[in-house]
Amino acid sequence: MTMTQLPPLALTMGDPAGIGPDITLALWSARRSLSLPPFLFIGDAAVLRARAIALGLDVAVTSATPETAADIFPDALPVLACDCAIPALAGEPDSKNAAAILGAIETAVALTMAGKTAAVVTNPIAKAVLYDAGFGFPGHTEFLADLAARATGRDALPVMLLAGPKLRAVPVTIHIPLKDVPAALTEDLIVETAVITERDLRQRFGIAKPRLAIAGLNPHAGEGGALGLEDDAIVRPAVERLKAAGIAAVGPLPADTMFHDAARATYDVALCMYHDQALIPAKALGFDDSVNATLGLPFIRTSPDHGTAFAIAGKGIARPDSLLAALRLAQELAAHARDAEETR
Repeated sequence: MTMTQLPPLALTMGDPAGIGPDITLALWSARRSLSLPPFLFIGDAAVLRARAIALGLDVAVTSATPETAADIFPDALPVLACDCAIPALAGEPDSKNAAAILGAIETAVALTMAGKTAAVVTNPIAKAVLYDAGFGFPGHTEFLADLAARATGRDALPVMLLAGPKLRAVPVTIHIPLKDVPAALTEDLIVETAVITERDLRQRFGIAKPRLAIAGLNPHAGEGGALGLEDDAIVRPAVERLKAAGIAAVGPLPADTMFHDAARATYDVALCMYHDQALIPAKALGFDDSVNATLGLPFIRTSPDHGTAFAIAGKGIARPDSLLAALRLAQELAAHARDAEETR
């Protein structure tokens, strides 16, 4: 493979009753004007064909493999079959199709770890639908980490990065209730999350010396202990350890002054202490074109930063902007990772 060649991206089906099929079809239909990177859709071809008819799109859908997908892509949407147990109707999710939804993710990860696809891009899933079928993970991120651990025999700490045109933000604690955050937040967790973030920004994003802004947990970063002890007892020592390791980190910083234009110009990524502290500014600054990228895994994974939107599935009004950004970022990260590997 030459320096300019990459395998196709692996794009998972997501929940087939959601807008994943809609935005996939919309992007493929505009592939030439968008200079879309080639992808292999892993899921049910019948879902795509039915949804294309419902949306009035003339899309050829054909069976493919990772080896044939790139050649097929200009003329037809290439699909590696992972068929649903029952027909998937727009806006009507069914847990009977959970096995196909998860199977598509498992296949995409296996192909990417084998080097047959360049990265995993996941269409949205609905966790409640999967929970009804016995899904045992808080979300996509944790499931991907489990797949990585099973494949490598090593535990992986998944780090959620929200990447938009104006902000990159990482929540240190992710899918846990807010009341549980102080007990879950440790110095070691902050350090490990920051180290993974800094490494992946260098190796996959091509940032030579990433600058990390570390948010405090409490209002005003604890106000010297008046508004909570965690910032001085946990966050500050973590920042000092990162500095001692040669990482450009500052903090703990008051979160309410971290996200205006001038503040964002001083760092490359914001590490936040809990889910909404990171995702609220990320979505406010780039709701339609932010991307969810999972760091800390032995493969590249991106996803649109929105849900299944069952209420608008099949209606032709779902915006594909975030999926487009996810595909482009996955291609960019895969190229950076390949170039970094070839120059070692």
